[in-house]
Amino acid sequence: MTLQQISSFAAGEWIAPGSGARTIASAITGEPIATAGNDALDVQAMLDFARNTGGPALRRMTFHERAKMLKALAQALGTRKQALYDLSFNTGATQSDHLIDIDGGIGTMFVFASKGRREMPDGHVYLDGDVEQLSRNGTFLGQHVCTPLQGVAVHINAFNFPVWGMLEKLAPTLLAGVPAIVKPATNSCYVTELAVKIMLDSGLLPVGALQLVSGGLGDMLDRLSCQDVVSFTGSADTALKLRQNPVILQNSVRFVAEQDSLNASILGPGAEPDTPEFDLFVKEVAREMTTKAGQKCTAIRRIIAPQARVEAVIEALSVRLAKTVIGDPRLETTRMGALVSNGQKADVLAKAEIIGQEAERVFGSPDTFHVQGADGSKGAFVPPMLFHCADPDGAQRVHDTEAFGPVSTIMGYRDLDHAIAIANRGQGSLVTSLITHDPGTARQVVLGAGAYHGRIYINNRDSMKESTGHGSPLPHMVHGGPGRAGGGEEMGGVRGVKHYMQRTAVQGSPEMLATIGEKWVPGAAEIQGPAHPFTRKFGELAIGETLHTAPRTVTMDDIEHFAHFTGDTFYAHMDEDAAKRNPFFPGRVAHGYLLLSFAAGLFVEPNEGPVLANTGLDGLRFMKPVSAGDSIKVRLTVKKKTRRTDEYGEVRWHVTLTNQDDELVAEYELLTMNAY
Repeated sequence: MTLQQISSFAAGEWIAPGSGARTIASAITGEPIATAGNDALDVQAMLDFARNTGGPALRRMTFHERAKMLKALAQALGTRKQALYDLSFNTGATQSDHLIDIDGGIGTMFVFASKGRREMPDGHVYLDGDVEQLSRNGTFLGQHVCTPLQGVAVHINAFNFPVWGMLEKLAPTLLAGVPAIVKPATNSCYVTELAVKIMLDSGLLPVGALQLVSGGLGDMLDRLSCQDVVSFTGSADTALKLRQNPVILQNSVRFVAEQDSLNASILGPGAEPDTPEFDLFVKEVAREMTTKAGQKCTAIRRIIAPQARVEAVIEALSVRLAKTVIGDPRLETTRMGALVSNGQKADVLAKAEIIGQEAERVFGSPDTFHVQGADGSKGAFVPPMLFHCADPDGAQRVHDTEAFGPVSTIMGYRDLDHAIAIANRGQGSLVTSLITHDPGTARQVVLGAGAYHGRIYINNRDSMKESTGHGSPLPHMVHGGPGRAGGGEEMGGVRGVKHYMQRTAVQGSPEMLATIGEKWVPGAAEIQGPAHPFTRKFGELAIGETLHTAPRTVTMDDIEHFAHFTGDTFYAHMDEDAAKRNPFFPGRVAHGYLLLSFAAGLFVEPNEGPVLANTGLDGLRFMKPVSAGDSIKVRLTVKKKTRRTDEYGEVRWHVTLTNQDDELVAEYELLTMNAY
């Protein structure tokens, strides 16, 4: 049988396996299928290629251009999903597992592409938070900005998700404007290699933006600087070893770790057998034990149930697990495939023995189980194994030993505080779930366990039809956890992008901050446009372009008419004596929304033009009441522009209303869509 040669992509060239190459076996048959690794890779050349070629090219792109690139890359991968599926079967993954890894990874890229376009500017600087006024008259301000690191991100990924594990790191990295060197786990690197080839062959990536190491990194980590990032997924032992690298410590290299953890699931006190919550709990646990053959960093390792219902859970879970068809993952009837390798199988069985020192195995025997369509003695197959720990308080191994396979331990709790204490015994996890229909129970668990868990997943009869599952990290939400889970965070939308950027506090005048952030700041120069700004197309408008309107006097007839026309007859507008008793008002005052309506009447250009729609209003504040006889005038300024399509873009206008004494009455931001 000809072995597949899994290459690395280094400094712009594909390099075949060489000295130090390692043989990779099929998880199904145990037969060799590929070889990967080359000790002769020039890691310094790879770092230089990323820093000097890939980084500058990415940084020249705006956030929106990089977001569009992510979307196109996801589409390119989507056209080749079947080829990725076909390869991935040899990792032991079933077709359902592929949907989590391959489709899930592609979906993650789409989400980051969308968030990049919707939540980040069409520019090069990300503004983090609002402007801080540092002086009395507003001539000296502060603003936190985020800019891309000028190094390289080294991604060290685990074997269980060769596609998702890469893409969930790569998407925020590229969106930030940082090049990446991806090092997948060798056991499944052949799937990652194909995904990388698809992306490189698409021609969408700038040269140097993405490289691949199939095999070992050599001394790459010894060559990193303060501008580089290491993002690691894997065991706590390996993370500790890498984290202690003297160069990483000396240069304060950012080290993001997502490690194994003893995730828990808690059955709420009120979830009796035959309730939707009880059935849901059993279903969730069984799914997390068997999906990817339990090879998930988020899988449920500890099952925490009321003591009185432990036996019922064991019985129901055993019935469900007994229906799991184990076998060749290429068969449609298979529900659980193999572990990734026989080495991993040996490790899982060894860890199960350790857990067995404190818990009784109540379901599943590695010595007697059926494998469909494959030789169980040659492939890396194990059955689901359920243990029962009768004394979770006195036990230790069940709280610190993870069998990274279809192995879980059930234990009973006396009351909810006891359940929380058991969950926290894991000393930091990626996720703990709670199945309950009681909001009070949910609140108590979040307050008691939140500090120990990166994510708390709560589900019940109301959300079960649309929930994504205990074990599904979503790109919108942070993925990571404290303590044993690594102390890091990934994804979480724009939060994940910031891990590859430097937050800098910039101080200066309004004009300086406006120029740096490409966003007008009050106090910065106002530009007089050649015509009314609503008559000018998106591309013609300049940041800072300002319209000052004539004043309009507010009359008592205006207030009366608005009150009766709208039905807003609140006493502050209609009852002089009652209004005077209110410490905020001098007497009857104009409606706030009347003032907004008058403001629109002052600045709107009525004729057809490039303004297509008013899409929103943000940050409205009323500062000073307006009484009959007062006048208001408006300042309308182009604050920010964001392209949305080739036909139109979003304009954010800064609007202020002032009275006859130039006192600020109201302030808000108006959003319009303007044609190009």
